[in-house]
Amino acid sequence: MGNLIIAGQFLLSLSLLIVLHELGHFIPAKLFKTKVEKFYLFFDYKFSLFKKKIGETVYGIGWIPLGGYVKIAGMIDESMDTEQMKQPAQPWEFRSKPAWQRLIIMLGGVIVNFILGFLIYIMIFFVWGEEVVGPKDVKSGFAIHQYFKQFGFKDGDTFLSVDGKPVVNVLKVSKKLFLRDVKNIEVLHANGKKETIAIPENIGKEMWQQNIMEPFTPLFAAVIDSVIQNKPAYKSGFMKNDKVVFVNGEATPYWSDFTSKIQTSNDAPLQVVVNRNNSLVTLTVTPENQKIGVAPYLNTEEIFSVQQKKYTFGESVVRGSAAAYWTLKDYIAQFKYVFTKKGASSMGGFISIAKIFKPVWDWKVFWANTAFLSIMLGFMNLLPIPALDGGHVVFTLYEMITGRKPGDKFLEYAQITGFVLLLSLLAFANGNDLYKLISGWF
Repeated sequence: MGNLIIAGQFLLSLSLLIVLHELGHFIPAKLFKTKVEKFYLFFDYKFSLFKKKIGETVYGIGWIPLGGYVKIAGMIDESMDTEQMKQPAQPWEFRSKPAWQRLIIMLGGVIVNFILGFLIYIMIFFVWGEEVVGPKDVKSGFAIHQYFKQFGFKDGDTFLSVDGKPVVNVLKVSKKLFLRDVKNIEVLHANGKKETIAIPENIGKEMWQQNIMEPFTPLFAAVIDSVIQNKPAYKSGFMKNDKVVFVNGEATPYWSDFTSKIQTSNDAPLQVVVNRNNSLVTLTVTPENQKIGVAPYLNTEEIFSVQQKKYTFGESVVRGSAAAYWTLKDYIAQFKYVFTKKGASSMGGFISIAKIFKPVWDWKVFWANTAFLSIMLGFMNLLPIPALDGGHVVFTLYEMITGRKPGDKFLEYAQITGFVLLLSLLAFANGNDLYKLISGWF
C-alpha cells in the first residue's frame, strides 16, 4: 500500500509539472499566432489513452510516462516531423516567427517551472509555516565525524552561526557545508566555550570524495533497535533494545561512539558489553566491511526539540522566495558532482525520484517535493542539449547574435543526437535504479 501511495504522489506531481511546463510553451505560441498541432501529457507513440481535437489542436494523454510535449507547426521537435519542414514556410509556423518570439516560446516552459517553484514554496510557508531546530534544541549536541575533528570541532558541539549569520536550523549545517562556500562556523562547545572555526577551501569536494555527507549528526544513546539476520551482530547474539555500554573496555554512551569503534576496527574482533534488562552481557563480534548489521533506536523527541514557526503572507513571500532561490542554487552547486565517477554511479531514475515521496499521503511533503522537482525540471531543461529547451534556446541566440539561422538539416541531426543522448542518460539512470533495487539498496 505504501508503494502505491508513493507512486500516486509521484504520478500526480509529474503530471502537474508536465502540463504546466507545456502550457508555458503553448500560451506564448498562441499569443504569437503560432499553430499548435498537439498538446500531450506523456508520449503517444503508436496510440493514445485519450485524445480530443479542439479547434486546431489535439489534446491527449499518451501511454509512455516519460514527459510530455506540444507539437508546434514548423518546428523540429520530439515528433521529428521532417516532411512538414520540406514544405514552404507558412506564416502560422514557428519557423516563420521572429527570433525573439521563438525565444520566448522556447523559454516559456522553464519560466513556468521556476515561477511555480517560487509560488509553491510561498504557499507552503504561509499554510504550514516551518519546523526548525535551533542551536539550543539539540539536547546533547552533535556527534562530529572523525575527519572534522582536526579543524577544532568536538563531540557535543552545537552551531551558533555560519559566516556570521545566526543559525536558524542546526540540522541543515551539514548541507550548507557541502553545497555552499562556507568560510567559518561559530560553535558552542559542551564546556560552554564559544569558538569560531575556519573552514578549508573546497571542503564540499573533500566531503564528496570521502563520502562524508553528514559530518554533524545529533548525539543519541547507543541503543539497538533492530538486528539484521545472518549479519555479524545477529550471529554474535545482539538483540533488540540492547544498550551498548563498552567496546574493548572503552565507554560508548552515544551511538556515534559505538559506530566509530566499528569503523576503525579494521574488521578485527570487538568485545562489546551491553546492558540487557539491567544485566551486563559481554559479546564478541567481528565486523564485515566495517559493519555489523544493526540499526539504532531513534526517538526524535528525546534527541531534539522542534519549534514551529508561523509566517504572515508577507513573511511567506520573503521566506518562500529565499527557499526557492537556495533550492536552485544548491542544485546547481551539486550538479558538478554528476561528472565524476562516483556521481555517475549515484545517478538515479524514476524510482530514485519517487522515493523522495512518503509512503503516507502528506500534503506538505507532496508540495515541497513538487516545488523541488519543478525547479529541478526548469534547470535541467535549460541545459544546452539539443532536444531540450536549452538546445533550442542556444540555436536561437546564435541566430540573433550572428544573423544566420542554422539550417533545417543541421537542426534535424542535432535533434536526433540530443534525443539519443537523452535516451542513453535515461536508460543509464534507470539502470542504476534497477541495480540498486536488485542489490537491496532501496
